[in-house]
Amino acid sequence: DHRPKASQRTSLPLWMIALITFGILAILGVTIGLLVHFLAIEPVYSYFILAFLEKTICLLTFFFFSQISDTFYNSSLSREYINSQVIRLSAETNGVMAKIWLAFKFVLAKRDDMRRKIESVLHQMLKDNKTSLTTDPSSLKIMEISKDDAEKLVINCCGRRLRLLSDDLITRNNRIKGGKPSEEGEWPWQAGLKLNGKHNCGASLISNKWLVSAAHCFARNNDTKQWTVTFGNVINHPYMKRNVKTIIVHEDYQPQLTHDDIALVQLAEEVPFMNNIRAICLPEATQNFSAGDMAVVTGWGTLSMNGHVPAILQQATVQIIDTDTCNAPEAYFGLITNSMLCAGYMSGKIDACQNDSGGPLALLSSRGIWYLIGIVSWGEGCGKVNKPGVYTKLTFYRDWIANKTGI
Repeated sequence: DHRPKASQRTSLPLWMIALITFGILAILGVTIGLLVHFLAIEPVYSYFILAFLEKTICLLTFFFFSQISDTFYNSSLSREYINSQVIRLSAETNGVMAKIWLAFKFVLAKRDDMRRKIESVLHQMLKDNKTSLTTDPSSLKIMEISKDDAEKLVINCCGRRLRLLSDDLITRNNRIKGGKPSEEGEWPWQAGLKLNGKHNCGASLISNKWLVSAAHCFARNNDTKQWTVTFGNVINHPYMKRNVKTIIVHEDYQPQLTHDDIALVQLAEEVPFMNNIRAICLPEATQNFSAGDMAVVTGWGTLSMNGHVPAILQQATVQIIDTDTCNAPEAYFGLITNSMLCAGYMSGKIDACQNDSGGPLALLSSRGIWYLIGIVSWGEGCGKVNKPGVYTKLTFYRDWIANKTGI
């Protein structure tokens, strides 16, 4: 018999077969469980771009910026709606094309249903406001985009930040004096000014090469070679560092006085905008902010008068105070001029403090954009009763900034 002999086979023990089978089933079970969890149980952030054509820019501006959030909050999607931001307004032949970034949080299994609901809410919004808007309903388009693409869309827009989904920070009772630390990326325009390697003042990034700070920070030393600028919320371990090319102190600033306390810093090398480094928007010279409006001041200043210096950037929610109240005899007795802004509380306790100088006072507009409205300038003590913080008013110096920087 010349047929080849059958090769001998060895079989695995039953216990090993059972173990392998159990392992495979366990892996499949975990995989299926995770899929079910993320598709049907665990909500995830989803991002959309909304585009539509509006014939009247003034009506579009008034309506959208004041109403779109309310529209979603009052709809069946109130729990899923997170935020919205204007990406671009561009002139078209028949009007203005608006592109809006929308963020929602829902389970992936409901994606198609959610998209239909979003479109339904938007169409109803246009229908309910057809007397004030002249939007072409057929121009309305909505497109889902990835998280990375959503971030890329806003990375070069001023006044936006990585933590796009948490602009409710203004409602927190955080303060610098006695403070609570911020998180990385919360205030990406905040910079630190170091003199010979030691933190001295704060500053605000207004472009990829210019910052705004206080003039008194440079009263004793304006040698650019001795100054460095750091970015990131941990002052001693910066996310990025730059040398200084130019320091421009306001021509009318006098060290013994408090007015014209503003300076510009030009970086020796531009910074690339990214998640943790972005510019804050500058207000127009005619832009008004009212007493009672809430704003946020940030800095690495002391936690109390002559107190400890924090390593992590601190934040405080303060209230704009009208000039008459701030100029009262028990307050600053007429020292507040129309180039200054008071913010804090007449009851004290919450305030900027030493070494916060030059840092930003930022206000969140109804458009969801952060504006630089003040520069930490001076005050009597830190958090004293009837002695709120005094800030250089940005609107007063808006033209000066434009003249020096072109911004």
